[in-house]
Amino acid sequence: MQSDFKPVMAITMGDPAGIGPEIVVGTMLSQEIADCCKPFVIGSAYILQRAADVLKKDIKINKISDPAEAKYELGTIDILETGPYDDASIEWGKVQKLAGQMAIDWIMKSIELGMAGKVDAVSTSPINKQAIKLIGVKEPGHTEIYQHATHSPYALTMFSCHKLRVFFVSRHLSLIDAVHFATKDVVLDFIRNINKELKGVGIERPVIAVAGINPHNGDNGLFGREEIDEIIPAVKAAQAEGIDAVGPIPADSIFNIGKSGKFNAILSMYHDQGHIACKTLDFEKAVTITWGLPFIRGSVDHGTAFDIAGKGIANCVSLIESTKVCAEYAVLKHERSNKK
Repeated sequence: MQSDFKPVMAITMGDPAGIGPEIVVGTMLSQEIADCCKPFVIGSAYILQRAADVLKKDIKINKISDPAEAKYELGTIDILETGPYDDASIEWGKVQKLAGQMAIDWIMKSIELGMAGKVDAVSTSPINKQAIKLIGVKEPGHTEIYQHATHSPYALTMFSCHKLRVFFVSRHLSLIDAVHFATKDVVLDFIRNINKELKGVGIERPVIAVAGINPHNGDNGLFGREEIDEIIPAVKAAQAEGIDAVGPIPADSIFNIGKSGKFNAILSMYHDQGHIACKTLDFEKAVTITWGLPFIRGSVDHGTAFDIAGKGIANCVSLIESTKVCAEYAVLKHERSNKK
């Protein structure tokens, strides 16, 4: 990034029984992160210190009640706590109701700060879906929680992986339901929203490539009519509105073409279509960005890894990448806002 602006970045600790605390320590000690943003942690100082001890890392902890109180010095971890909780009762690698409550409280604090304009972006560590269900959370994951709590009209999930920006028409649906979900109106709405969000970070005329859903785009109806009946009409309607949409392009080639940087975005029709491509290209650096919120939000694309939690072997590469990408888009959004 060339800008002198350094966004304020909240990093949530995730489920305290998982690898979140360990990868947060590694991320907060990264020179790359100190160079690109002003990071602080939303979590538990007790759990953070326990993770540092497991990793055999010397850290200084600075407890804050507001991001304005942070020192933003490499080696000192600024942390904003919620609670109080019985932090010492949290056991590594187990689904626990308290852990679910702590994880949700940290998410909600990040939303509060984001809505108040006190942070420019949020980078989230993994949560455990079973643990949050124990406290009555109905949303299936981070994206839905952030969308509902911010009252955002939509939340677009995007994978950032090298030069690929991959969006998804559907995420957690069965394959047959995902095919039925990808109607002309739904696909067109996604194209419109992607166009809007990318313009918001300074891409004046985004080229949006739309994937087909059947082998060989259905071969003119031989292997399915979804392209003919739904996807092609959506692309043509977007083009009629002045959006630079192209496709549908067969899914077995669109990602290979896209990794050269030919497109500004790819719209994948369903979860695994885009996930497999990105994670095969680079599993650790395929990170999630959520668009449509009042602030930038990114996340690792791995789970809580209870099997290795507390062993000091968790890899923080994905959280570092997530935080860097969040910072990059926060800078672009800031620069775009200043031009208006």
